[in-house]
Amino acid sequence: MTPLSFRFIRPRYFRLAALGWLVAHVASAQPVVLAPLHPTGLYAVGEKLGWELTAPGTGPTTVRYTLKKNGLTVLRQDTLDLSSGHATIETSLDEPGAVLLEITGDGGGRGGGRTLAGALVAPEKLQPSSPRPADFDAWWEAKIRELHAIPPKPQVTPGESGSATVDYALVQLDNINGTHVHGQLARPKTGDKFPALLVLQWAGVYPLQKSTVTRRAAQGWLALNIEPHDLPVDQPAAFYANEPSVKNYQAIGQEDREKSYFLRMYLSAYRALDYLAARPDWDGKTLVVMGTSMGGQQSIAMAGLHPQVTALLVMVPSSCDLTGPEHGRAAGFPDWARDARTKHNPQILETGRYFDPVNFAPHIRAAALVAMGFLDETSPPAGVWSALNLMTGPKEAVPMINSGHQDANGSQRPYQLRSEAWLAALVRGAAVPPAGPPPGP
Repeated sequence: MTPLSFRFIRPRYFRLAALGWLVAHVASAQPVVLAPLHPTGLYAVGEKLGWELTAPGTGPTTVRYTLKKNGLTVLRQDTLDLSSGHATIETSLDEPGAVLLEITGDGGGRGGGRTLAGALVAPEKLQPSSPRPADFDAWWEAKIRELHAIPPKPQVTPGESGSATVDYALVQLDNINGTHVHGQLARPKTGDKFPALLVLQWAGVYPLQKSTVTRRAAQGWLALNIEPHDLPVDQPAAFYANEPSVKNYQAIGQEDREKSYFLRMYLSAYRALDYLAARPDWDGKTLVVMGTSMGGQQSIAMAGLHPQVTALLVMVPSSCDLTGPEHGRAAGFPDWARDARTKHNPQILETGRYFDPVNFAPHIRAAALVAMGFLDETSPPAGVWSALNLMTGPKEAVPMINSGHQDANGSQRPYQLRSEAWLAALVRGAAVPPAGPPPGP
């Protein structure tokens, strides 16, 4: 395999695919259009940042807005006069961080929605809000030894792939405390050795989609996709909706790291990587882990824990910098800081630190592609970029200026294009193409 060679493109030089203006539906019929002062939404410390607002003649004459630093600390709340059809909202930060603009109506009582816009200031200098726990590495090393003491006992059940060129199977592995890993595996029907890809899932309780692995196998991957829960992967939706063992799962064991729901989840992903690396049809060279949201959260942890991971691809990974609210920075799913406050139990926050992606990031030497949404309140961008900054291998950020946590009107296309370019190169054993403007709008 050709050695990977990248350079970290400085934020001021990123050219993005999705630079369209934001449309704020703050009136029932006519929108207000927002355009960032800098099209990338990236600014230097002390630089003026903001948005130009344009309202059509039949649009609102005023809007209410709030500016928040790092998605939590209010910088300003005001009503803006749009009677001329134009106005500007400006601010600046004297340190690295994020700014979130929230527009909530037209100020004239005609109702309307809630619209967000975002900016990042010197994001390449962002750091986590708290240091790693002193025994973080030692504790995880002990957990992995416990896992390795349990034979995986793989059970592989062949199934129908729906493709003449792809083999498909269900996989079950033994995990800690009598639990299991449940997944689906696909590989090309012809050939002996393949690069391996582990796909980890976002939050929720639901069946897996067969196409997640079959389409990757058609591209040449030995692809494994696992449930985050100890549940079969292919049951009807009602089965998952009515399963009591996973109700409010993110809060299960949150007061004790040994009982946290995320311990079994993370070790499931580790076991899945071990399984791929032990298969005789793995090429022994390329082992990639990827995921979105909670799947990205798990993926960062795996890239920091598992020594054989060679590349990491994540979009809007959750849970990055969960101690942020203690320091004026918003945290997203699962919000352990909020639970620690509402339940008056600081141990919840202490437990969460052992599952926070930022604390795995310093050990990541694999090549990393990391995307963050500027409007994301589930995975706030400051925490995601803080994790990226700690990674020590080749890395590329994909700032998505118009994206919240989910794709809207192609807002996550920059990551989709870059991740496909990375995977196309990695499956061939080639160097990943350098960052640049993806084709199209």
